[in-house]
This record gives sequence, structure tokens and C-alpha cells, in this order.
Amino acid sequence: MGLPVLILGESGSGKSTSLRNFKGNEIGVMNVAGKPLPFKSDIKPYSVSRVAKQKGFSRYDVIKSAIKNGKVKTYVIDDSQYLLAFDSFDHAKDVGYGKFTDMAVNFQDLINFCIDEIDDDKIVYFLHHCETTDFGKIKAKTIGKMLDNQLTVEGLFSIVLLCDTDGNTHKFITQSDGKTTVKSPMGMFEREIDNDLKMVDETIREYYSLT
Repeated sequence: MGLPVLILGESGSGKSTSLRNFKGNEIGVMNVAGKPLPFKSDIKPYSVSRVAKQKGFSRYDVIKSAIKNGKVKTYVIDDSQYLLAFDSFDHAKDVGYGKFTDMAVNFQDLINFCIDEIDDDKIVYFLHHCETTDFGKIKAKTIGKMLDNQLTVEGLFSIVLLCDTDGNTHKFITQSDGKTTVKSPMGMFEREIDNDLKMVDETIREYYSLT
């Protein structure tokens, strides 16, 4: 049983930058939007959309294949909310509400795949944009209220962290203050930690004895 972890944050809050301490042979980065990393590194991101177009596969199938057959133990889906957005664009001319259910099912299937169909010691991090609801709560960004009614993204994860910055420092929030959907197991983290995903990965592996 693998472990999916959700990392929420606004654009520029430090989600991608949190990968900075990984070496290229330690991590597989699935880049959905094809953006370069915001720091110098020997990490070579895997361009999901480009490979999907070249091979005629869905983006979801490309990601599943890369993770299942990959040799490293840590994977990142960078800007995972674009899987939903690009899926929406691809079906923009389709009529009916069934397409929204399909989008939710596709995303849920990917999360379930990361739990049920990969090696026990593989962790997959979903780096995902967030949004603020009309009630002031910070949650995972989707593509509309109809999809929210079909799928509560955070409910599929045991660990949800939030990237936060004051413009000078960047950190992860690990427990909710009532205004976020953040959560983590008791005793795993302090409430605020450095936005160092390698440190997070090591802590999770030690907590669950995945070393």
C-alpha cells in the first residue's frame, strides 16, 4: 500500500521550491503543466502532458505508469490541480453534467492507485493549488462547486500540509486552525515546520517505518 500526501498552497507559496533538497536520483517529478523548477537542480521533471500527447495516452495513465514502473521511492505530481483543469478543457464542448462526474472519478482513481497499486514504501506528493471558500475556509482548488459536490479531495488523504509565506520565510502548516483542511497524524510534526519536502519525506518514513 502506497501513501499519497497532499501539499496545498497558492502560486508562489513554495510548493515546488520545497523539493530543493532532493537529488535527481531520489525523486520522480511528474510535471503536469511543463513548468521548469524554480531552483537549480539535477532533478529532471517528467513532462506529463507532452508524453501523453506523444503516446496518445491520458495524463492519468502516463502518471500511473511512471510511478508504478519507477525505481525511486518518492514521487511528486507538480500542480496536480491542472489534471482537473486540463481534463475540463479537453471536454469543454461536451454537454451534460456527466463530464464533471468523470473528472472527479479520474482524479479519485489516481489517488486510489497511489494507495492500492504501488509498492508499500512509495510516497506520492500531490502539489496542489488552494482556494478560499465563501465562508473563508482554505481548501484544495477544483474546477467548480459541482465537482466539490462529487469529490472532497482532502478526504482521500491522511496527510494534508499547507504552504505559507510572509514574503521572507516559507513554511508548512501541519494542523488546522479551523480555517483550513490541513491535517497530519498525532506527533508526526510540530504545527509549523520548514517547507523542506525531503525532511517531510524522511519524517513520514520514520513515523510509518517505511525506511
